[in-house]
Amino acid sequence: MQDELEVIDFAKEEKSKFNFDEFLLKNKLVLTFIFLGIIFAGIGIFFIRQDSNSSKVEILEPKEGTLLQEIVVEVAGAVEKPGVYKFQSGARVDDALIAAGGLSFSADREWVEKMLNRAAKLTDGQKIFIPDKQSSVLSARKNEGYQNVSSNFSASGANLVNINTASAKELDSLPGIGQVYAQKIIEQRPYSNLEELVSKKVIPQSLYEKIKDKVTVF
Repeated sequence: MQDELEVIDFAKEEKSKFNFDEFLLKNKLVLTFIFLGIIFAGIGIFFIRQDSNSSKVEILEPKEGTLLQEIVVEVAGAVEKPGVYKFQSGARVDDALIAAGGLSFSADREWVEKMLNRAAKLTDGQKIFIPDKQSSVLSARKNEGYQNVSSNFSASGANLVNINTASAKELDSLPGIGQVYAQKIIEQRPYSNLEELVSKKVIPQSLYEKIKDKVTVF
């Protein structure tokens, strides 16, 4: 009897084993897809975590005032290549002269040495005019003659104020100038003509009309 029971149990085990193997055979394709799905899901989760844990790239916005502004300056007169040139803010007068090919042979170098501040910063819309020797002589004679004529009609016979060489105190003595405009006039030197006081936006036209007969550039 016992032997019969053992045979029955063995038969059940064999049957059970056979059913599992059969299940694997019938569902082999399905199980393969499930297994691959688990693998791909694991890989996806891994990369998602890697992305979330990676350090964030901080985009720094440039601080106000740190961007280099482009300025446009005209260089004219006795230079090798007169024209309009573009510079970054902070450029100097000497940079403009270099861009224009330097002084020409006819340039009035004495005027440049006395009147032109090569280290001065350029401003947008500025014009740098380099006179030649002949025009400097003619302008000086014309200015001298103007002063002589003016002295005939002036009770005081006061001299004109040279806006290229005058001190802040001398400029401050002009009508309507004051300390603020005097400093602006000094900062925007040199001037090749009086009209540059307005074209360089140093003083308004109304103030220029008040002082134009009291100042000179030579």
